[in-house]
Amino acid sequence: MILPRVTRAFVQFFACGIMLPLVASAAGADTFYAGAATADLTPGEGVSLDGPISKPGPVRGVHDPLTSRALVLQRGDTSILIVVNDMCLIDREVYDAAKKIVHEKTGIPISHQLMAATHSHATPRVVRISTRPPDEAYRSLVAQRIAEAAVQAFANLAPAKVGFGTFSKPGLAACRRSLCKSGSVGVNPFGESGELIKSVAGKSDAVIGPAGPVDPDFSVLSVQHADGRPLALLGNLCVHYCGGYAGGLVSADYFGYYARRLESKLSSGDKDAPFVGIMSNATSGDIGSFRRTEGPNPPWSRMEHFGNMLADESLDLLPKITHQIPKSLNVVTSELSLSVRKPDAERVDWAKGLMSQPNSKGSHRWSRIYAQEALQLHEFPDRYNVPLQAIRLGDIGIAAAPCEVFSETGLAIKAKSPFSRTMTMELANGYSGYLPSEQQHDWGGYETWPARSSHLEVAAEAKIKDELLQLLKQLR
Repeated sequence: MILPRVTRAFVQFFACGIMLPLVASAAGADTFYAGAATADLTPGEGVSLDGPISKPGPVRGVHDPLTSRALVLQRGDTSILIVVNDMCLIDREVYDAAKKIVHEKTGIPISHQLMAATHSHATPRVVRISTRPPDEAYRSLVAQRIAEAAVQAFANLAPAKVGFGTFSKPGLAACRRSLCKSGSVGVNPFGESGELIKSVAGKSDAVIGPAGPVDPDFSVLSVQHADGRPLALLGNLCVHYCGGYAGGLVSADYFGYYARRLESKLSSGDKDAPFVGIMSNATSGDIGSFRRTEGPNPPWSRMEHFGNMLADESLDLLPKITHQIPKSLNVVTSELSLSVRKPDAERVDWAKGLMSQPNSKGSHRWSRIYAQEALQLHEFPDRYNVPLQAIRLGDIGIAAAPCEVFSETGLAIKAKSPFSRTMTMELANGYSGYLPSEQQHDWGGYETWPARSSHLEVAAEAKIKDELLQLLKQLR
């Protein structure tokens, strides 16, 4: 077991090889500890950035680094890990490998570990969804580096206190799914007509309005040392990503700029007690990028602008946040069994027929892509388990799911949560694709088209939402 920093002085009292108790157990159940650390996730040249739809090719350079940012919280016998990673997507296999290492080296239970991706689109997709074979070496490296950040954060545990605040940013982003008049939307990749949504790769000249709401709130979870020095700050917002990349160059997007800005302002320079800035993605499955700024928008400029702006507003909020020792710390998890929207025989025949004609493009510019996806989905299991998780930190609740969750679902969870202060995290502990509601499925659009990126049963959103609320209620 890796020793927390505050217990290292007591090592001589224990024989070599004996598992040491967690630091808070010896200090009393009312003592609260926290530790934070980072590890580098930046890939080397040649690592694939490919996805089945977005295909920017292999890495050819680095604009700004990718980082795994870990925060360990401990009270009494309970330790909880939160790790946010500058990555587009990470599958459960990689997370589970990292969690196993963390458990072996720190004793933190696997069920007490929350690991999430930010969803920058200028990073690898560490999932087995690609136009190229998976990069097994990089997958292994990501698991090791995530564990490295977590283990070091555990080693950095020190007496701490926490606080929470929010500020609102209406108009910063918009729902990228537009509800349109009947008959105005073109056919989907399967050649079907009648959809009502203009979204990614959709066209219509008769838009009625946005198909869903936007959550404008920016949440700030602040962690300080017992003496008031900043230890970590976790920001949380519903914006898909910023974009404005240059092909083949790696970037953590606005998530990275936010974290680095905080670190430049709040770091004490103490290597044994580093301050770590963290930016997590809330429920932004149907939310677009930030609205365009006035004037020219050269590559990289907008993500720097918005990341720094949000960091500065978080810094302005910080003096208004009351920090205290949380009276409770707990976590619950569940495995929700859901069915997969596998293609029927007719869809499989369509896909095989299209792919057997190399020169055929189909009825939509993405028809061949979705034909390939149909054949991939055909090989999926009929059902699989989706990991869900809820954390209680005093009077703060955190709900986490492995999907690209729509903003309306996040807002519903916040509204019905038993905690007045609730955060949501998507793309957590795995990857299970988009999560449209039944109404959104009826309307159609890119996020509903069956593929490995959107494969859960139509009723999945309601089931996941209800399960997360039940987990939050258990904690309360």
